[in-house]
Amino acid sequence: MTSSNLAREAYSKIIDMIIDGTLKPGEILQEAALGNLLDMSRTPVREAIKRIESEGLAELQGRFTRLRRVAPEEVEEIFFIRLSLEPDCANAAGAIAPEALDEIEALTHAIMREGPGESDRQWHVDGKFHAMIADAAGNRTVAKVISDLHKRTCIFDHRVVPERFLKGCEEHLEIIGALRRGDTADASEKMRCHLENARDAILKRLDGFQPVEERHR
Repeated sequence: MTSSNLAREAYSKIIDMIIDGTLKPGEILQEAALGNLLDMSRTPVREAIKRIESEGLAELQGRFTRLRRVAPEEVEEIFFIRLSLEPDCANAAGAIAPEALDEIEALTHAIMREGPGESDRQWHVDGKFHAMIADAAGNRTVAKVISDLHKRTCIFDHRVVPERFLKGCEEHLEIIGALRRGDTADASEKMRCHLENARDAILKRLDGFQPVEERHR
């Protein structure tokens, strides 16, 4: 395996550990310890840590790289950008193949049947859903921004904000339904409400916000 592939593998595994709570906010990302845990040399682990830092999930403090704690103000900023981009992506996503909609719909129903549990599958399905719509809009730069912002709130999955699990899945299905009908304007509005509801739930979890009543439009 090439060094770049090893770095990507290390990155993916460290992200999974952030998502499943093995690595927690405030924890130092130690090259040697992570290398031993992943059975990898320090070089790919170092590259993975640099990438995680560049994406805003960690920050350099002296000689150490520490996982960041996400502040309410940062959540507001992240969702401000996502709300500026993703509804427009949904509005431009009318050409998604029915097979792609079938796949993401089946995955959504599958995780709903499984329930929240301790698996990180829900977060990956959520990322796949938002990436599908962003990619379908045809702007790779926007799709990359959305993917990076999605990662920055990965700690707020169904285990941290459990009340959003079923509601979030149902909102995804409503957006998929609108796209199936070719009603991209409705998909756009539903995406806006979905992101607002996710933002409000995270801010409530951070005790930095008194959310308005759950939106249903």
